[in-house]
Amino acid sequence: MVNNGYMETQRVESLWTHLYWLTILAQQGSYTRAATRLGVSKAAMSQRIVELERAAGVSLVQRTTRSVRLTEAGQRLVDQTRGQYEDIAQSFAGVRDSAGIARGELRVTAPVAFARQQLVPHLSAFLRANPEVRVQLEVSDRISSLASEGFDLAIRHSAVAPETHVAWTLCKTRSVIVATRAYLKRRGTPSTPHELASHDCLFYPRAQDAPAWTFERTTGRKAAGRVTVPINGPFSANNSETLRDAALDDLGIALVPDFSAQAALRAGQLVRLLPDWQPTGVFAEQLYVVRPYASHVPRAVTAFVSYLRKTFENGFSD
Repeated sequence: MVNNGYMETQRVESLWTHLYWLTILAQQGSYTRAATRLGVSKAAMSQRIVELERAAGVSLVQRTTRSVRLTEAGQRLVDQTRGQYEDIAQSFAGVRDSAGIARGELRVTAPVAFARQQLVPHLSAFLRANPEVRVQLEVSDRISSLASEGFDLAIRHSAVAPETHVAWTLCKTRSVIVATRAYLKRRGTPSTPHELASHDCLFYPRAQDAPAWTFERTTGRKAAGRVTVPINGPFSANNSETLRDAALDDLGIALVPDFSAQAALRAGQLVRLLPDWQPTGVFAEQLYVVRPYASHVPRAVTAFVSYLRKTFENGFSD
């Protein structure tokens, strides 16, 4: 005699992976992004959802040309199972970490200029010291949602630490004014911020505001003056590395974070200008490393945070 309850249990168990993939689809809102997150093909992702819908007997996903949304039944299923999958992931991470070494995959997101100029050159030392760890780095200036997009850590260039995450100060940063010697020979070297008005300035655009740079003159520890100077130039970009490259191509004077200009300054390719004046208000003055709140923190996460803080504790002096 066939035990129908046993057969039904087997059938549900065979769909556990399908259910997990549905939770990832709900997080990512896209078959392509969900497939990338899981390391599978988009076709495989779509097929699993179709099989799950067939087994459930109801539609779980609303498909349009631009987006993917869950139906009411699909959302209810995700809401009721997401917590269990998170518990499983944390339990497995705890067992894995009991071996006493850092291991597993770390998903990290970092700003473009910082990642390319500073983070990537220091990754090899960490990976050699932790051979059981793999780092998957997303380089983007977009502020990602760590929890919904599955990131373990983020590096943020921000004025304040995000209150919704556990955050550590990585280091202080400052903005610098730079240009090539060839440009300065052609156009002259400004000695005060006001002289920038007659130069080609390469700037980070801010909404609809007219481009302007603000400076504080410092004497010792006290500010001795604050000026705002309207600027103009042939090029603007929303990425500091791009601005640095334009300056390297003799296009003009750029205002960029120190971590973006450090290598070029050390190599003598760029010259720092107006050393008695500190630019303010364009780029943040702190770098943070942040992680989501979690009851269990994998050993690989703590090891990488410790490595980053030690590596960048002295900032980016040129």
